[in-house]
Amino acid sequence: MAEGLGPRLAEPAVRMRRSSSIVALPAPVAGGSIDTLRRFINVRDDRDWQLLVAWLVAAFRPRGPYPVLVLHGEHGAAKSTVARLLRALIDPSASPLRSDPRNPHDLMIGASNGWIVAYDNLSGLPTWLSDALCRLSTGGGFATRELYSDNEETIFEAQRPVILTGIEELATRGDLLDRALVVSLPTIQESERCSERELWADFERLRPSILGALLEVAACAVRELPTTHLDATPRMADFAEWIVAAEPALPWAAGDFLASYSGNRGEANELTIEESPIGHSVRELAQRGFEGTAEDLLERLEGIAGEAATRRREWPKSPRALSGKLRRIAPNLRALGVEVEFAKESGRGRCDARAARPGAR
Repeated sequence: MAEGLGPRLAEPAVRMRRSSSIVALPAPVAGGSIDTLRRFINVRDDRDWQLLVAWLVAAFRPRGPYPVLVLHGEHGAAKSTVARLLRALIDPSASPLRSDPRNPHDLMIGASNGWIVAYDNLSGLPTWLSDALCRLSTGGGFATRELYSDNEETIFEAQRPVILTGIEELATRGDLLDRALVVSLPTIQESERCSERELWADFERLRPSILGALLEVAACAVRELPTTHLDATPRMADFAEWIVAAEPALPWAAGDFLASYSGNRGEANELTIEESPIGHSVRELAQRGFEGTAEDLLERLEGIAGEAATRRREWPKSPRALSGKLRRIAPNLRALGVEVEFAKESGRGRCDARAARPGAR
């Protein structure tokens, strides 16, 4: 809660829970500008700046879904500093950035004791963590045995804004990329660096007015949301609708956010296909067109990929495994102009896959 908001109530209508790591927000000051924040944020261009601001504004929504903000870049790109700055504006904490959790239980404990979940300097995401972050973004729970009991469960359920930082590209699975805003931070030149002491002193001086500007944007979104409708519905539609509703108070033209978001989604689809062991081969085969069983498709893809690719552990070794990998990347292929259709073959329990020629993009 912000400091200086008046006396405490003896019997508050809503009971507030405060964990030991929570730090007070400053009292917001009216009349500030979000553009003031840009002097502290190392971004490549206007599009990435809009995505970062959109993530901040979305964090004010009382309910999700919330996008997962993925910050990556080389050493010296100020990834950790940007993550700390963003969290300080919404959910300041005595421990703003954490190392990766050991298991889903640790993840949900962290989500239960703060509003923003931020993991720093990750070298990769194991499958269980990628899946768990998807549930945290759009809503999901985790059940564990209650302490000192044999048959009682404790349920943790949460939706939270998430920040991930790392040198390598962290979100590579299609389901997490569908929920992510991926921003690559450029390396800061030595001549442009300043000390942490100077940066944070300047930021703390301006933080109340930046917070006030963010609150004014959130108020605009609340006011305009009932009459806001999107012509097309992207993934994370509630998030996109909220930002479009806030655009009258944002420092860019109407429609700019959706263009930036669409570009980011396109890059995410490309990354998903690149990371898939079969993605490149499927796209190449789709240029010629294919119709047949999954068994036929696997044989054709093996011919395109070559022996080195097919000997990798990730390469599907059976038609059923191929169908599973195809279903995982089918939405990303479709967004890039490649249609993959599945049809059960009567009485044989196999799938036919049909890839149409991609349309012009």
